[in-house]
Amino acid sequence: MTRPKAPATSDAAIGERPALALHALRALRGVARREIIRFVRQRGRLVSAIVRPTLWLVVFAAGFHDILGVSIVPPYETYITYGEYLVPGLLGIVLLFNGMLSSLSLVYDREMGIMRLVLTAPLPRWYLLFCKLLAGTLLSVVQAYAFLLVAFCFGERLPALGYVLLAPALLASGLMLGSIGLVFSVHVRQMENFAGAMNFVIFPMFFMSSALYPLWKLQQSGDSWLFWVATVNPFTHAVELLRFAAYEKWNFTSLAVVAGVALASFVAAAIGYDPQRGIIRRRQQPG
Repeated sequence: MTRPKAPATSDAAIGERPALALHALRALRGVARREIIRFVRQRGRLVSAIVRPTLWLVVFAAGFHDILGVSIVPPYETYITYGEYLVPGLLGIVLLFNGMLSSLSLVYDREMGIMRLVLTAPLPRWYLLFCKLLAGTLLSVVQAYAFLLVAFCFGERLPALGYVLLAPALLASGLMLGSIGLVFSVHVRQMENFAGAMNFVIFPMFFMSSALYPLWKLQQSGDSWLFWVATVNPFTHAVELLRFAAYEKWNFTSLAVVAGVALASFVAAAIGYDPQRGIIRRRQQPG
């Protein structure tokens, strides 16, 4: 008894797959090109992305140079200066600010009606959001390396291999922070409100993290509540992932947290932008 043969895939279906993949790549290229053009035209964006962490590095680190030193704790194998400790945290703030600004552009596109045209493309909305997220993250990585160049000029230098290993860590952290920004952009309807939301998100995430001081110093000083808040803060794990990668090591706990938060945040944003299930549909319904 012979088994029935599985139905052969039609030639039309086989031919549609390369066309669909090509269409998806064109969409990614189009979204990325738009982000790059916008970034090039907004020259102050790159300047501010470099000047902001540079001020922290030059002024803040210089003021606390002789006050705060970091003991030999992973990933460090010797005592380091406070400025050297501060660099990964400042890389994180570059990613955080750019992720929020990228989401701010979504609020602007929604107000101007541009998003309606983009989302009508014959592609899944989650894929269009991912294209936006990936393009913004790649720009964040470029800005982060620009800051590393400035930090190098000021004498804050990392191991040679660390500059290479930072690339995937920057990409993962940027995707997570950008995804968090996408979630907030779902709920913010106007640019004026988004500016306030940024202040309630960016600065608490930055100051309640390990970007400025080690977590063990918080625990040692008796600030238990701040220690636990910083421990569960996703930005802390993004900074620690960058810190370990810069010194040729991997923090797998932070990597798992970054990947998990990135995935959960992106799924929540994709649902929020889905007119059939998300918050956009509920707000459009009368009464």
